[in-house]
Amino acid sequence: MHSKSIKASAVIFAMYSLAFSLCLHVPNANSEDEIQFNTSILDINDKNNFDLSQFSKKGFILPGTYQLMVKINGQSTEEMEVIFRAPEDDPNGSEACLTRDMVSLFGIKPDILEKLQWNDKDQCLRLNSLNGLTIDVTLATSSLALGIPQAYLEYTDTNWDPPSRWDNGISGVLVDYYINAQSIDRQHESRSSSDYTLSGNGTTGVNLGAWRLRADWQMSPDSTSSTSAMSSDMEWSRFYAYRPIPALAAKLTVGEDYLYSDIFDSFRFTGAGLKSDNNMLPPNLRGYAPEVTGVANSNARVTISQEGRVLYETQVASGPFSIQNLSDNIRGKLDVKISEADGSIREFQVETANIPYLTRPGTVRYSTAVGRASSWSHSVNGPLFATGEFSWGVSNGWSLFGGSIVSDNYWATAAGIGRDLFTIGAVSFDITQSKATLPDDSTLQGRSFRLDYSKSFDELDANISFAGYRFSERDFMSMAEYLDALDTGERSENRKEMYTITANKRFDSIGLTAYLNYTHETYWEKPVNDRYSITASHNVDIGPIKNINLSLSAYRNEYEQETDDGMYLSMSVPFGDGGTVSYNVSNSGSNTEQQVSYNKHLSENTDYRISTGYSGSSNSLSANVTHKTDIALINGNVSYKSDEYTQLGISLQGSGTATMKGAALHRSGMNGGTRLMVDTDGVSGVPVRGYGTSVYSNVFGTSVLGDVNSYYRNSAKIDLDKLDQNTEVRRSVADLTMTEGAIGYRHFDVISGSKGMAVIRLKDGSYPPFGATVHNTNNEEVGLVNDSGSVYLSGINAGETISVRWNGESQCVIGIPDTLPLNNEKIANMLLTCRPVGSLTMQE
Repeated sequence: MHSKSIKASAVIFAMYSLAFSLCLHVPNANSEDEIQFNTSILDINDKNNFDLSQFSKKGFILPGTYQLMVKINGQSTEEMEVIFRAPEDDPNGSEACLTRDMVSLFGIKPDILEKLQWNDKDQCLRLNSLNGLTIDVTLATSSLALGIPQAYLEYTDTNWDPPSRWDNGISGVLVDYYINAQSIDRQHESRSSSDYTLSGNGTTGVNLGAWRLRADWQMSPDSTSSTSAMSSDMEWSRFYAYRPIPALAAKLTVGEDYLYSDIFDSFRFTGAGLKSDNNMLPPNLRGYAPEVTGVANSNARVTISQEGRVLYETQVASGPFSIQNLSDNIRGKLDVKISEADGSIREFQVETANIPYLTRPGTVRYSTAVGRASSWSHSVNGPLFATGEFSWGVSNGWSLFGGSIVSDNYWATAAGIGRDLFTIGAVSFDITQSKATLPDDSTLQGRSFRLDYSKSFDELDANISFAGYRFSERDFMSMAEYLDALDTGERSENRKEMYTITANKRFDSIGLTAYLNYTHETYWEKPVNDRYSITASHNVDIGPIKNINLSLSAYRNEYEQETDDGMYLSMSVPFGDGGTVSYNVSNSGSNTEQQVSYNKHLSENTDYRISTGYSGSSNSLSANVTHKTDIALINGNVSYKSDEYTQLGISLQGSGTATMKGAALHRSGMNGGTRLMVDTDGVSGVPVRGYGTSVYSNVFGTSVLGDVNSYYRNSAKIDLDKLDQNTEVRRSVADLTMTEGAIGYRHFDVISGSKGMAVIRLKDGSYPPFGATVHNTNNEEVGLVNDSGSVYLSGINAGETISVRWNGESQCVIGIPDTLPLNNEKIANMLLTCRPVGSLTMQE
């Protein structure tokens, strides 16, 4: 409950506390949960006019239908409609009806699920058929907490739920966009010219159940238009649809797509593809990591650590054990300790490394596709093809992978092996054989060889990756090259060899980090291409000035017999409150420029940067402001360089999402990606926070968070520190795990309105009984009647109709006056008349 509304809830809480403080347990009652009250100690005027029936049974819930947030072992799942009804053996009792659809979302293991029993015409779970199940209902927070033995549940992780709990979201439409407008006035020796350009890109889409229909678009300046007019060409670049297949841990895509392969070159095609989606796996099962095996002599504790930091710990039974859920981010040497029940300890070490073609032991990654190559004009221009590939983790150190691609007059087959060499790194090697028949009936047949290597040197705090020596024979053709040859009538690229070396190293003693990259490419009929780059960064303190950063970047590109050299040297110094002053020198070819800049973080949502520079005989000045609103990210920039140009630009990046539950403009995440719609009961201005993003609900009480991840547990929270004092929420956090591209939906019970003391009288002048409850039009409890009809109300609004309930049903209704105190003012002893139900119009 929000701190500003503590008084609003204090009276209600006190009433509940008083009721329970009066209770006396009756051993010979019909039910062990029945409670009677010693009402003689109540200090009320009318001791015959009270209703404490709602407290007469411990945990008793009146039969009916409730909208509750279901929690499993303390973890929130989703809000569900839960029916409470009398059990078969107790007509006066009440228990939750857990339907088959509800239980299917609990993540219970299939073999346990098959043994469950059902009653009430096979609709409700027989609660005693799930041993150890506990149920706790808290109406104050609208929650249903289930306790289920962990042994009955599928694997879960701190931030990951099993597939049975994944949420495909709700149906809706979305539009994601990035728009950039720019004006440039150029000065020439004899004349001046102006260019106005508009560019952008984005995705529109429709979600229908588990299907995501998407259309990508892009907009580029129209080169044929007049330079004085704002004109651009817009084109739809891709139409496609996809959906998850959780049973296969894979993603199905149909329409226009790209062949994303670990073995073969990428190309665009129209067709269908099914590919393993590692994002569906628990975080600690994504990518490659070693399998730790051993034997415990008793019930033992296994601890895996690295340089003293515990990475994983678990209890194992006597006998062999296997641990497979280590993070794929782990590098280097692991220390394994087995602590036996008798106090003895055994220790050993496991070496690990990482390259793309090592697969976890016992798992298989796969990809398959069928279709025809297509162009940007959405026309197919190649033969029908089919492709498939796999990678299999044979054992702790070995992986096998391979694949084929086949079409009319072209085929290629690849096979490879990956090996974890432990102390000396990890390596993979593969061979691809291709055969192509060209339009002139000539046949080309050749092979391509590839070797990958990587190694982390923990003792040197360094990493090196020799990411491919690849050699291709002259007559080897990839599918992409074959398609180009069909389209143009001649071969392109025709690579001979390529290798890349990347390395990084930290020098902790001097606070220096260095990164090196070198790529070398040769062709059978083209000049050599080489790319070099080096980056070094150093943090240093000079006297009272802390966190001074020095960085140097240099590069050389040799492409098609042309050389491009460049260098960038920078020094940044903290200045003022949240500001940074930086000086940098850059050189590209014969041009050298010096620049001084000031960066400032104005607020959570606003940053700016101003710069001035000098290059040769030209001076420059520029400014940039970035501001995050609830509906878009806005960037404005202006720059000037003497005798050359004046530039002005603005960009907008945002989204719009509409469903049957509501609609909102909002900041965007990934184009066409996953998002979460939050419903705040029609109350505007409610602050909602996601992962690092805070927005306010719009005038319709809807907001959308775009910073959410697929297949990770995401949270939406009401920011209680920013909540208006006249607004209350019964539950401030909601969790869910969404499939890729989903529009998730979560509803928060939000009460907004005036607060204060009032007195309720019945039509005959008497008062409602002590303990009666007051409910608004959304059936939310907003007050509890005290002695002589006094009640503290919260969240009531002018002109609405509220009801008073006792004996389990609405007994009368109250029409709230059309005029109430202004916001932040409290009602003071307002007299309210409660009339019989039906005498006023009310939405029950």
